[in-house]
Amino acid sequence: MHIILGILGVVVTILVLMNRLQEGGIDIGWLNPFSWKRRRDFRKKFEALPAYSIESPMDAAALFLVAVAKTDGEMSKEQKTRILQLFETEFKLSNQEGKSLLGASVHLFGRGDEVIGNLKAVIARSYESFSEEQVDSVKYMLSEVAKAEGEPSLEQSKLVKEILGVLPTSEKAKW
Repeated sequence: MHIILGILGVVVTILVLMNRLQEGGIDIGWLNPFSWKRRRDFRKKFEALPAYSIESPMDAAALFLVAVAKTDGEMSKEQKTRILQLFETEFKLSNQEGKSLLGASVHLFGRGDEVIGNLKAVIARSYESFSEEQVDSVKYMLSEVAKAEGEPSLEQSKLVKEILGVLPTSEKAKW
């Protein structure tokens, strides 16, 4: 009996001390392994780069088109116009929806280091969703954007080849 009372006394003392530390501004919640794993999973999911969390093949394709257009610097007017035309013809989007998708893709592209440097991470979440027709459509759109200003540059050709290397081949639904 005296052992049980000793253990209960230690538990109560630890709880009171933890409460006092918390009231004093010292957080020791990081000691809890269950909340640590939950926080770590949350951080991995929501603090990841936005370009790596794309789940739609359309968004991934749009990001790749912007990457090819911005390879040599800023996007030219011809490239922007050609991308919007491709959004309307290939994706069947309205002009306003195409502009919105282009703006979102340019924002996701940012400086471009994360996208160009790790193409597999960009397409990882949407990889299984691509159909054979979508892959063919992306190939066509990439070549069209690359030659929007005439002959594609060496960097654009290299990037298009890298993108084609990470594209899947599967049989799923259309756009």
